Amino acid sequence: MVKSYSALNVTFGGALLLCAGAIFTMPILTASAQSSEAALGPAQGSDDAPPPGLAFEVASIKPSKSGGSGINSSFYGGRFMATNTDLKTLMQYDAFGIPAPQIMGGPAWLSTDRFDIDAKVEDAVAEQMKKLSREERSLWRRQMLQRLLADRFKLTFHWETREFPVYALVTAKNGPKIERAKNAEASPSVSRSNGNLTAKSVTMEKLVQTLTTALARQLGRVVVDKTGLEGKYDLTLAWSQDERSAEMTDLPDEDAASPGPSIFTAVQEQLGLKLESTKAPVETLVIDHIEQPSEN
Repeated sequence: MVKSYSALNVTFGGALLLCAGAIFTMPILTASAQSSEAALGPAQGSDDAPPPGLAFEVASIKPSKSGGSGINSSFYGGRFMATNTDLKTLMQYDAFGIPAPQIMGGPAWLSTDRFDIDAKVEDAVAEQMKKLSREERSLWRRQMLQRLLADRFKLTFHWETREFPVYALVTAKNGPKIERAKNAEASPSVSRSNGNLTAKSVTMEKLVQTLTTALARQLGRVVVDKTGLEGKYDLTLAWSQDERSAEMTDLPDEDAASPGPSIFTAVQEQLGLKLESTKAPVETLVIDHIEQPSEN
């Protein structure tokens, strides 16, 4: 199955500002609503989706001159900053929240050329985002970065369903340990940071979406629901983010030097579930076109 999307039709206010050193900066006001689904992608079109037309007010993109290998990105107070980032990494962790194998196509420079990005939202939008949950803020940030990629890098892409190695979330031998939601009528709530995840009133579908995003670097695969569990649940999960647990294995990490359980051990011991390696159809982002940012 193929779902095609064209570049976003972004409307600008103000003139293009060109500075020395190939810095390209312009105010960004609105984007056409018809491209909202393309920006979100098939896996993120949900009830908590960002409002259409969400975009950065102003953005600066310039080639990075740091010369190092480290990549940093942050979003705070309505301002997104990325230092020495390549576009593949930006798409994977910040713009789409999907593992690298799910992003296909594009030129070689997508993974080699580095950029410094500084983008800011309007003050009113920044105030709105303060009232959102961490998960909602993440969706809003992705929406704006996807629009930035479409405008400044002329990104166009389509989604295809392809078979990939995945991790299936299944019930463990002794059964699940998660509890039914205390308030099943409440909206889903998810908060996560540094190897800790707390979820309330979430379905298994919502949980595997969250795990896929939270564990993109460690697992490098999509997580799919094969538990057969229905309804909503409350749960907490804590695991080690040690990069050694990023290896593609189903075996728990028994290294005593590890600061905590691997994600595989944590899921089994704390949730009564298990991550099993298998293959399954996965929605894959296929890049049709992308350009270096230009002065036009």
